[in-house]
Amino acid sequence: MARFELLDPSIATTGGALAPSADVLFEMGMRCASGRDAATDLIAAHMYFNLADSLGAERAAFYRQEVAAQMSKTEIARALRAAREWHSIH
Repeated sequence: MARFELLDPSIATTGGALAPSADVLFEMGMRCASGRDAATDLIAAHMYFNLADSLGAERAAFYRQEVAAQMSKTEIARALRAAREWHSIH
């Protein structure tokens, strides 16, 4: 799964706690989907696009659907579970 640096200035703060912005999450989804930095990870890409969409990234829903078309139902369920877990932590 992709990771981000908490000290990265591109990460927005919310209520005093560090939380990535919709744009950062969208970019992470693009990196996972394209395999730019490592092997392609569609589960992580779907999760990040889902999170970015929930924070208002306009194109995230489209790319989430594109990625989901290449995934099994089990993989989609894993991605959705991971997104719920991320929301519960952040």
